[in-house]
Amino acid sequence: MKIRDFVHKGLKRLYVEDNAKGVPAEAADKLRKMLAFLDALEDVEELRGLPNWRAHSLTGDRKGTWSLSVTGNLRLTFTFDAAEKEICRVNLEDYH
Repeated sequence: MKIRDFVHKGLKRLYVEDNAKGVPAEAADKLRKMLAFLDALEDVEELRGLPNWRAHSLTGDRKGTWSLSVTGNLRLTFTFDAAEKEICRVNLEDYH
């Protein structure tokens, strides 16, 4: 799936330029792997096969947003545009 847009500027820089400025240094390699996986993703259900990343869909006012565990409370969050088959609003956040 194509990644359409980013909320987090550091993640966008990491994805587009492979420049880790703006993301935690200890998480840069893991974030590279996560972004590459999302880029190659063909179906959202593939995320459920990633126990180490604790992939899950959020609920409540965040319904429709997916979360992957990066470190501690830090999460990679994003939504899917099913019609366009794109990943949207990719963000790095601590929502706990």
